[in-house]
Amino acid sequence: MFRVFRYWLTRYRRTWRGSIVINVLNPLLFLIGIGAGLGALVDDNAPAQIAGVSYAAFFAPGMLAAAAMQNAFLEGAGGVARAAGFGAYRSATPTPLRPEQLAAGHLLFITFRVLIASGAFIVVMAAFGLIGGWWALGALLGATLTGVAFAAPAAAWAVGVRKLRHIDTVFRFVIMPLYMFSGTFFAVSQLPEWIRPVSYLLPLWHGVELCRTLSLGTATITGSSVHIAYLLALAIGGFLVARVTYRRRLHP
Repeated sequence: MFRVFRYWLTRYRRTWRGSIVINVLNPLLFLIGIGAGLGALVDDNAPAQIAGVSYAAFFAPGMLAAAAMQNAFLEGAGGVARAAGFGAYRSATPTPLRPEQLAAGHLLFITFRVLIASGAFIVVMAAFGLIGGWWALGALLGATLTGVAFAAPAAAWAVGVRKLRHIDTVFRFVIMPLYMFSGTFFAVSQLPEWIRPVSYLLPLWHGVELCRTLSLGTATITGSSVHIAYLLALAIGGFLVARVTYRRRLHP
């Protein structure tokens, strides 16, 4: 597993500069454009609907979780599909490495990528005065767990994908709508009553709530435990399925 992780880390050393720029610029632009720009209008008209805090403080941790989801899916689906179909996995198949080791090593690297990207996001949040102290560490771990909860099932599915356009379709019609129905931009309580139970079942909602409560200092042991258990179940379940799908694809 760690040999596979080192392989991906070695590849990342050649491209990390570009990804770091994106990881810093994206949260900066989001927080300036939406958190500060649109947030000024929300603060003046509907402060009660965002728990009495500024919109920037409400929006930032939600976007932190959503960004972790997006990064994890792109790495877990796109990265795995390309590795399985065009190179890295195929090259490793004749070696003593087992399919589950390839899956575990790649997922460990994706976790590392999500951790780095989430850390950059939190640094930007701290620069805006939106988070600080030990809460920052909790939000960082919450965002990373959110990413892994998406990356593991995505990898389990994507290792069998033979056409990359299928990944684009899932991203467009599954991942992007989650932004709107998981409390990222506005509270789920503002949605119609009939759709709220669906939102509470979405993994991104659990990630958003975990990061938001940790960021605002309103987290409870019970609430956080539920969110963590839900996300951990997805991550573990995704890896267990990946062990099967990797074996079927790489050793048919």
